[in-house]
Amino acid sequence: RAGLGEYAFPVLIVNGMQPGPRLCIIAGVHGDEYEGMEAVRRVLHHTDPATLRGAVVGIPCVNLAAFETATRSSGIDGLNLNRIFPGDATGSLSLRLAATFLRTVIREVDALLDLHTGGGFGEIAPITIVQSGYETLALGLGQAIGHELLWMGGKWGGTARISALEAGKAAVTVEVGGGGGCRDETIAAHVDGVRSAMRYLGMIAGTPTMRQEYRIVSGTFDRATSGGFFLGRARPGGECGAGQTVGVIVDPFGDERQIIDAPHDGLVLWIRRRASIQPGEETVIFGRVERVITS
Repeated sequence: RAGLGEYAFPVLIVNGMQPGPRLCIIAGVHGDEYEGMEAVRRVLHHTDPATLRGAVVGIPCVNLAAFETATRSSGIDGLNLNRIFPGDATGSLSLRLAATFLRTVIREVDALLDLHTGGGFGEIAPITIVQSGYETLALGLGQAIGHELLWMGGKWGGTARISALEAGKAAVTVEVGGGGGCRDETIAAHVDGVRSAMRYLGMIAGTPTMRQEYRIVSGTFDRATSGGFFLGRARPGGECGAGQTVGVIVDPFGDERQIIDAPHDGLVLWIRRRASIQPGEETVIFGRVERVITS
């Protein structure tokens, strides 16, 4: 434990009876994203080594310090693990955790799936993030997850995905669901996506779930200018037109303080599910369809 000068993350490994790729599946980079954690356990517990080609390394919760406080960031040093990779072996707990993960796990595997949700205060549409500039390495893996929406990750850094790609490993981030609970349908969506990726990699029998078309999206974050009570009027993945109201912030009496309208035609990628809101906090992520590609 951290107070005793030691810290660890749980690791599950299934070694197949036949040679093949080594896939790492992680969840719990953010401590309030629960469905991915259970999905990792279910995949590992139901993978038969007799028919598996290669090996599956599962880490249900990378960031126990955040899980124990049910927060995105560490309850020990306050850092967001998803923004500090490749870490620092001599830094604070989260920095050391990132560095240890890269040194002990990423260098030993061939591919990485990083499972996320919309977090404890929001819900996200099924989206796979494929880092822009690494399409040759990761696009096929991202398409194999089976989600129609592909977000080409931009300039933000510090993710395990980017560090893995820089090390020459195929890596994508998979987003779906959230809102603070642990819903079976979201767990199942993650499990299905992982299984499809395993088929794409030739690790298990079957054909991956490849769509004929995928929509490439970009995202714009909207933030509150007023505090109060947030009421969402859209669903993640739903279409929206320019000027359409997708949320409103009201005061304790129900009077409107802020109306959130779509800035352009597109869709809602993520919407807030926590009612309490302060100025500067996220309300919605608006998506714009940049283009359509085929598999």
